[in-house]
Amino acid sequence: MMHDFIQTVLLLVTGLFPIINPPASALIVLSLVPRATPAERDDLARRITVNSFVILLVSLSIGAYVLSFFGVSIPVLRVAGGLVVGMAGWNLLQKPSDEPNDDRVQAIQADRHAESLATKAFYPLTLPITVGPGSISVAIALGTGTPNEGLSAGHFAGVGVALVVLCASIYVCVRFAGALERLLGTIGTQVAIRLFAFVLFCIGVQLCWLGVSALVTSLH
Repeated sequence: MMHDFIQTVLLLVTGLFPIINPPASALIVLSLVPRATPAERDDLARRITVNSFVILLVSLSIGAYVLSFFGVSIPVLRVAGGLVVGMAGWNLLQKPSDEPNDDRVQAIQADRHAESLATKAFYPLTLPITVGPGSISVAIALGTGTPNEGLSAGHFAGVGVALVVLCASIYVCVRFAGALERLLGTIGTQVAIRLFAFVLFCIGVQLCWLGVSALVTSLH
């Protein structure tokens, strides 16, 4: 039981953490809601964390069955997800550093109520920025890998602990993104956001390429 527990925790955390990349996601979230107050950022962090937990749990447990029901293959998911992630990264790369007239900023300034923040907390702040198609496809792939001895209590406990660790890191990074911004300074934050946006764009291209390659291979 303990072996299954440790193996599951290590597999999920090491497999998903680099793709989710909470510090980078937090800076990107910060760039999309630059004038959020600490209270609003705390509320967003909680909502994003809960949304991420649900998405990852569903992907790990029944994600493969959902895709099968709709007739969607993993390569197609990667292509579609890669396009979405790549577009998000490209838009962030093209976004000016100072956007006083940006529609998203105006909307946040004009409408601060909880319903507006809740809507933004799921899309785009959770999906696809924090837990994107890449994380979902990896979670689905990991979820289909059942231990050789079959499912056990240690396996289920490991899944729970791994999700808690991942989501706790998401919450901490999003909640204290403002402190990281102050540490880096305005210029340093903009440089970091551009770098992470470029990495996000590259991840999207890589996901799309993996999907296209798998689809082309399946034709032979």
